[in-house]
Amino acid sequence: MFRLDHKIALVTGAGSGIGREIALLYARQGAYVVIADIQLAAAQRVVNEITAQDGRAQAVQLDVADEAQVQAVFARVVQEHGCLDILVNNAGVSHVGNILETSLDDWERVMSVNARGVFLCAREAVRLMVARQPQGGVLVNIASVAGMVALDRRLPYSASKGAVISLTRSIAIDFAQQHIRANAICPGTVHTPFVEGFLAKNFPTTSDEERDKLHARQPIGRMGNPDEIAHAALYLASDEAAFVTGSSLVIDGGLTADNSVLIFL
Repeated sequence: MFRLDHKIALVTGAGSGIGREIALLYARQGAYVVIADIQLAAAQRVVNEITAQDGRAQAVQLDVADEAQVQAVFARVVQEHGCLDILVNNAGVSHVGNILETSLDDWERVMSVNARGVFLCAREAVRLMVARQPQGGVLVNIASVAGMVALDRRLPYSASKGAVISLTRSIAIDFAQQHIRANAICPGTVHTPFVEGFLAKNFPTTSDEERDKLHARQPIGRMGNPDEIAHAALYLASDEAAFVTGSSLVIDGGLTADNSVLIFL
């Protein structure tokens, strides 16, 4: 079950965290995975992990907010592999702040990656999936619970992830007849290198205490693990999910069900 044999998948932001776990899992399930990341060295490390396990992958440098780079990378994928079967839009950045704590530069930085980047990559993927014969393909967009509920001091991040959810639904409806499925995953707080970097930067002397708070915030009692998101991404990309499109799968340990939630990281 959930095999991806003979599939060509491209995962953005795959150099670490959730993207890395998705790429590793896709490769284990038989896909050839294009590891796209703004940091080429990080992407190559993931490729090395995959090939060490007899998987197949390649690294490409990609700034998802740069239209020319996006077009060039997707054209290269088709030129080298003939098609693109799966796109995972995972690349993202964040900002902590309410509207008065958010500069125009902050807003544009977050929106350029989280919203424009998803738009650009999805547009190229859909273009290729419509042009191929037979038509079809899968998009998995990594959104967030922050795009579904109001969370404290996450203005541009929440707005960008709300855009991802809406974009996903529109693609699902517009291209259902072309056998293109588009779904979003909305994680809660997941324990990634980004979280650890945030703690080290903002709470250098109390990181352990703040980490414990993040674990406790979820009713289930802990943060999520990247591989738990990856398994959902595998299901959505697989043939077993052939009847699933336009959905937003929440994986948050009960975070959005808890009315006491005040802060999201």
